[in-house]
Amino acid sequence: MDIERFITAMEQVAPPELAEEYDAGRIGLVVEGQNEIGTVCCALDATERVVDAAALAGADMLVVHHTPLWSPVTAIRGPTSRLLRTLLAARMNLYVMHTNFDHAPGGVNDILASRLDLSATERMTAGLVGDCTLDTKEIARRLPGGGIRVYGETGTIRRLAVVGGSGFDSDLIREAVALGAEAFLSAELKHSVARASPIPCLEATHYALEAPAMETLSSRMGWHYISDPPHVVVVP
Repeated sequence: MDIERFITAMEQVAPPELAEEYDAGRIGLVVEGQNEIGTVCCALDATERVVDAAALAGADMLVVHHTPLWSPVTAIRGPTSRLLRTLLAARMNLYVMHTNFDHAPGGVNDILASRLDLSATERMTAGLVGDCTLDTKEIARRLPGGGIRVYGETGTIRRLAVVGGSGFDSDLIREAVALGAEAFLSAELKHSVARASPIPCLEATHYALEAPAMETLSSRMGWHYISDPPHVVVVP
């Protein structure tokens, strides 16, 4: 498949117009390689380990959720230099699907809701609210890494809001409450937001909430998925 056909297919999966404004210039084809696409690898992040594994697999395309080139590049050195050196030497394309894949039907939030068996779902500005039959321990068990932090008294959660990535926002929490949410699951919770939240906050990691979507996408498309969970040490 040539690169233009591949991009067209990806834009059908995650239309660029669904992306948040801050993603302008940071989604789509961010590193251009060879024109013909045969082997495709997929991961959450374009880390050095992921790029090295993709190159070893002979990938012509690497599809990720988070771009490694977030800020304007004014100097190419360190990790950025090593990553780009491998990509360019392998003539490997790098394609990014970020907030457009979050919001897309069958995207990050839909897959997260499916993993947690949410039903009767309703869409928020970002994320979903759905009927829930799981307790916090089972929610944690179904996420990669198997751990979440719970702020507030949960009890039985009959309706849960989920937002992949850093979705803890006071306005969004109020929107979830209006849709009947009794708890809110996302990542990167600030103390001030947790204290002001009218419902319990369940904090997972970016990886735990978003990696399932990239793995599911990879399986659906017949790609090679590269797992690269963060190394976390729990200090007693």
